[in-house]
Amino acid sequence: MKTLIIAEKPDMGRTIAAVMEPRAKNNRTYLEGEKYIVTWAIGHLLGLAEPDAYDAKYKRWNIKDLPIIPEQFKIVPNPKTKDQLKIIGELAKRCNAIVNACDAGREGQYIFALIQQQLKLHQPVKRLWISDLTAESIAKGFERLRDASEFEFLTQAARARSEADWLIGMNASRAFTTRHNTLLSVGRVQTPVLALIHDREKEIEAFQSQTFYDVWAEFKQDQIKYKGAWQGDRLTKPEEAEAIAAAVRGKTGKITKYDTKQTKEYPFKLYDLTLLQREANAKYGYSAKKTLDVAQALYERHKVISYPRTNSNYVTEQNIDGMHKALRMLGTGPYADLVQQANPNLVHKQNKSVCNPSRVEDHHAILPTLKRPGTLSKEEQNVYDLVIRRFLSHFFPPAEYKMHTVMTQVDKHLFKTNIKELLSLGWKVVLSKVDQDKGKKSKSSKKEDEEETDEWTDKKFEIDAGRPVECVRAEMKEKATQPPKSYTEGTLLKAMESAGKQMENEELREVMKDAGLGTPATRAATIERLKKVGYIEMKGKKILITEKGKMAIDLIRHAGVDLLASPEMTGQWERRLHQISKGEAAQEKFMDNVKRFTLSIIDKVRQQPPAPADAFGEEARGKRAAGKEGARSARASGRTAAKGVGRATSGRGGNAGSATLEQAAPPASRAAGTAGSVARSSSDGHSGISVSQRQALGSCPCSNCGGSIIEGRKGYGCSHYKQGCGFVVWKEYAGKQITETMLKSLLTKGQTQLLSFKRKDGSTVKARIILNEPGTGQLSVREES
Repeated sequence: MKTLIIAEKPDMGRTIAAVMEPRAKNNRTYLEGEKYIVTWAIGHLLGLAEPDAYDAKYKRWNIKDLPIIPEQFKIVPNPKTKDQLKIIGELAKRCNAIVNACDAGREGQYIFALIQQQLKLHQPVKRLWISDLTAESIAKGFERLRDASEFEFLTQAARARSEADWLIGMNASRAFTTRHNTLLSVGRVQTPVLALIHDREKEIEAFQSQTFYDVWAEFKQDQIKYKGAWQGDRLTKPEEAEAIAAAVRGKTGKITKYDTKQTKEYPFKLYDLTLLQREANAKYGYSAKKTLDVAQALYERHKVISYPRTNSNYVTEQNIDGMHKALRMLGTGPYADLVQQANPNLVHKQNKSVCNPSRVEDHHAILPTLKRPGTLSKEEQNVYDLVIRRFLSHFFPPAEYKMHTVMTQVDKHLFKTNIKELLSLGWKVVLSKVDQDKGKKSKSSKKEDEEETDEWTDKKFEIDAGRPVECVRAEMKEKATQPPKSYTEGTLLKAMESAGKQMENEELREVMKDAGLGTPATRAATIERLKKVGYIEMKGKKILITEKGKMAIDLIRHAGVDLLASPEMTGQWERRLHQISKGEAAQEKFMDNVKRFTLSIIDKVRQQPPAPADAFGEEARGKRAAGKEGARSARASGRTAAKGVGRATSGRGGNAGSATLEQAAPPASRAAGTAGSVARSSSDGHSGISVSQRQALGSCPCSNCGGSIIEGRKGYGCSHYKQGCGFVVWKEYAGKQITETMLKSLLTKGQTQLLSFKRKDGSTVKARIILNEPGTGQLSVREES
């Protein structure tokens, strides 16, 4: 019999097959060779079941039914990929051994474990554990396959994470939603991240700017000119500052102190995913999700970089040889000039800024592979270029500078000068001229309380401390203290990564130092989640919190469950999950603690007075839905959980429970006419109840119609359908549920917002749903690059 290889995604499966069974027959959903059959999941084929799988009463959200704590968690197939799950089961019957070739990490382990559980696979399992998809790595990985039993504790940690997130997300979201009559999504990771944004905006709102004055003087000795900043207490009166400037202008001064020292700047760390996302956001304005999607394409489709979902900035000793080979590969092509200047001897096993095995767990830093890139999109080329230049920088010596500190006295006034003189550019030659200039600006744009430094990159700074200098210019500058800046996606990623470092508990602080909020693979999805549920919005690059987002954090904190909005809980969880993955802690004890915390959340929310109806802003008020809608949305949320879209909803997001509540709504009454079930015509999607009883969602786009668009059971139709208007938009189209928000966008703009669609091969494409025919409601899908 043959061995079944189960990869995580189609591209990965095909790549493995090309190495292990190059003559395999392609059967679309699997490839079969002489020894191996290679097939794949499509991300998460299975997810945790919705509450109504345990009891039908959970279809309606009711705080009296909480807590929901299953004795045994059920898993359900994703309806859209259940055929692939069935194929895996059929193929397994023909094989006497299995290789788990899913991603080498906690969640890749979980994807396979759910498949194994659902299909009751009893064959012996080996584990493929590799960090890139080059032919060499795959071949070596199969030469040293590991026994699946080595990863049992890792599987337990993954299960515990998923089930614990379900308990918190499902129960807390339902409790807050039903208590306050507005959809409030709560999750272990997303809620502390929202709290970070909330608290930053509070700081900005409370900030009171203060005006102050600086005095700057320019000094000259022979051909050298330099600037100095007046030293003294902060000046708050303009006349005082102007008097100092006037007192020194045109006068002769003396150098009272002159110090120099040599400094070196070493290359920045190799990229992990979060650092790559931060820099792509800063340089190109890419969202965290955009960068992740592009990096994943470079890894899976183009195979030109190693596994991107890594949290390490270092490599192991085994990677050093591969780095040298990659350097030689880059020696021909657009980076040839830089490679010729590079020194391979600088990257070696003793170089701890590169090679530090103790800082590598599942995956090493992002590296180029030995495969040359073919045709890349602009975004792919930009991200690839970031990776290559960061990689090349470590083959160059440090940049060298000479730091000059000059104290100049004129009359009784003292001025300080900091000069950073470039001696050798070193690794900075790999940066583009634009990036080098940006680097200078960022170094010199200090906060108002910090000293400024002038960079001299094209000339030497030479001065004789024993000779006088002339003050050729002096002026007062008005300044103002600045509030903290609103988060961008880049700065929020940094805050998520370092969250908890100010904790008083030393052990938790140590855990959070390496963990932060979420994982590199899920932080982008967390930010997208906050946008989707209406907690945050973008203004250019700035992230702003909405009224609904503010109220959500206030309600959570006032309920007395502050831990939900604090990084501390994630720190505690990550510490325990890490211990479970190492066999140092029990999964059962961890889950018992999570259940107790779930009960305490519900008890405290029950005691909380409901929020005022107008507390969540206009948009949130417009989204209140009927009990029937809540039930239907809750069922739909189960399907969302099973999808595991972008790895975040049920997989790596740390918010599995809350992530399934995308459209869930409380069992509160809607306007009287829209509540309750309504009969539909099988042909036109309209209800049998009177038109006057139903809420108008917009004007009918048919010319000269004059009707309003109303909601039916299966679609949205025109109130003048009896007069012959045939306009109808069905609630399900191209695998998407058309929500009221999407409908209104179709009616007013002729298109929806940008959506993600899955192709049959498992790849994702961005597209909009377009209103093609205003007279009939006919829709189409338009892809966007």
